[in-house]
Amino acid sequence: MIGRIAGRIDWRGADHVLIDVRGVGYVVHCSERTLAALPGVGGMAALYTDLLVREDLLQLFGFPTLAEKEWHRLLMSVQGVGAKAALAILGALGPEGVSRAIAIGDWSAITAAKGVGAKTAQRVVNELKDKAPAVMAMGAAPPPVPDAGEVIEAADAAVPAPAPAPTAAQAGRGAQAEALSALTNLGYGPGEAAGAVAQAAGDAPEADTPALIRAALRLLAPKG
Repeated sequence: MIGRIAGRIDWRGADHVLIDVRGVGYVVHCSERTLAALPGVGGMAALYTDLLVREDLLQLFGFPTLAEKEWHRLLMSVQGVGAKAALAILGALGPEGVSRAIAIGDWSAITAAKGVGAKTAQRVVNELKDKAPAVMAMGAAPPPVPDAGEVIEAADAAVPAPAPAPTAAQAGRGAQAEALSALTNLGYGPGEAAGAVAQAAGDAPEADTPALIRAALRLLAPKG
């Protein structure tokens, strides 16, 4: 199983990139969102990958984080959702958007993905709502970086470039994972905790962990 690809981008297509890894080229299919974040031809890239094996086809799919890779795997487990439809959903909403839509039961948000109708979107929410907390709890793992040797070879430099600092989106995912963990430790069920955290994060995307916990607790408090 090929779990990670790191190398130089030799070609960019409409739905894939060709990554050269020490002389071997790998065609890696990606969502529109992931493609937009990758560098141009000649740039270095690293992606977590999942290999789809069929009788007459081998396809490699690439993701910037392990959480997004897991969402792709889970989406494909839903009847009527293939690899391309799963990529379309992730491309339209991103992993955070998918987490939030499923956690709060917003199936209409999933229909924003090209080729995904209402019935399929409803199945996605119904079948994955109990699995969303586990993926949300994966948090904000930093994106993979190319191997140091490859960076040196490509740039002809003596020292590899440092890993990039976490982005605001990654920090937000980490805060959501920490808030979810705190709520489950307080005794709330994974499903209700995930729904509250997702709604709180949607209302205040820049909120840190303590603010998310307070907002989620207000949402979980008994009404009346």
